[in-house]
Amino acid sequence: MTADAPTILATCGGMVDGGWQDAAYGPLLHFAIELAGVTGRAPRVAHVNTAGGDPRVVEGAELEAARAAGVEGSHIRVFPHPNHERLAEHVLSRDVIWVSGGSVVNLLALWRAHGLDDLLRQAWEAGVVLAGGSAGGLCWHRGGTTTSFGPEAQVVADGLGLLPGSFSPHHDSQPSRRPVFRDAVASGRIPPGCGVDEGVGLLYRGTELVEVVAERPDAYAWAVSADGSELRLDARVLPSSPLS
Repeated sequence: MTADAPTILATCGGMVDGGWQDAAYGPLLHFAIELAGVTGRAPRVAHVNTAGGDPRVVEGAELEAARAAGVEGSHIRVFPHPNHERLAEHVLSRDVIWVSGGSVVNLLALWRAHGLDDLLRQAWEAGVVLAGGSAGGLCWHRGGTTTSFGPEAQVVADGLGLLPGSFSPHHDSQPSRRPVFRDAVASGRIPPGCGVDEGVGLLYRGTELVEVVAERPDAYAWAVSADGSELRLDARVLPSSPLS
């Protein structure tokens, strides 16, 4: 079973320290799986690490974390070429597609080159939960802030546009993003949207923001209006993950 409406969970989180394991699914990843509403079988989660260059070194940890969570884990990669001969079939057969962080600029270029942007739109319309952290939260929007070009926050304005607004991650850990985001919205370079602290997720049904969730208390989303003004949005704190 897939979600009963097109669903996106855009976050600044994902995997967490697994203790004696390399890594574990964090509360936001567990919430994404919950949103898919799978019953009677293991949920199917595809990890996408395009923004980080498809590093094989992290894939084993993700698969072990998936196994520990009772999930059928897989990967969708584009380096050195797509790893599924029937890429559309694999994408559309997943319950959750989780996109990890890195360079959103590189991610967008490669997805468009391989047609993955269109496949993900089809999956979203079919009820596959699209989710991810940082670049994996920004990519679904029209634009937002990025460090794809270097350590200073800059603006990207050519996201996939499944969601009509903008997105800016790491607002509490990388404070330079905040003024860049507000100025970009106020100048009209990107549309109004939300910035998020570490561990915060925005849940969209269709294109409507319906809930803000967080992995910890005292973490928030920040809605930025067309004039650049900012409004704090409180979050519902998710239960801890079994292994976190």
